[in-house]
Amino acid sequence: MAYQGEYFVERYGLGAAEATPPVARMLEKGVKVSAGTDATRVASYNPWVSLAWLVTGRTVGGLRIYPQRNCLDRETALRMWTENVTWFSNEEGKKGRIEAGQLADLIVPDRDYFACAESEIADTVSELTIVGGRIVYAAGIFASLDAPPPPAMPDWSPVRRFGGYAAWGEQGRERMHRPQLDEACGCASACSVHGHDHSRAWTGTVPVHDLKSFWGALGCSCFAF
Repeated sequence: MAYQGEYFVERYGLGAAEATPPVARMLEKGVKVSAGTDATRVASYNPWVSLAWLVTGRTVGGLRIYPQRNCLDRETALRMWTENVTWFSNEEGKKGRIEAGQLADLIVPDRDYFACAESEIADTVSELTIVGGRIVYAAGIFASLDAPPPPAMPDWSPVRRFGGYAAWGEQGRERMHRPQLDEACGCASACSVHGHDHSRAWTGTVPVHDLKSFWGALGCSCFAF
């Protein structure tokens, strides 16, 4: 609902959206409830977006879909993400709280979650992340504690060679801006207009109206081959 609440309201109406789901009432009735993201399907891994949704009753687009009676206070919402989830994984007393004897997985956020404006909750980020008592991410005032990221996996990943996704590293940028790309191109033949300069071919104006030209109606052969 945080991501697609507008579409739900458009289809079913605001009245139907006011209690989807009735989180506050479920907690009042003693139902075991925890929070999550359903990540990689309809949401992101970002827990702060979910926390903002639970507290404010608003979608990421700003639409208020829940009345105050279905919104949670900040502590309850946070416990749903930390302490409550341990019941579902049979790990009560092992994690979920910052106390002796429990797993030392914790973060230091860049703002006070309990004091910042509701509109700022979703923008919260971690400046220090500790897993198993070991620092795995550090930024801001903790940046000096950060360790370099491990190399991309698997070993044959193009990211290792090109410096970033889709060859956006320095080597990839240099290669994309060369006038000729013969040594890096798999084309069967060079375009008579652009040679092997794919980027210029794809972003140029294509004279598709001239069916007798090299381009014809389908465009440069760099795209086709």
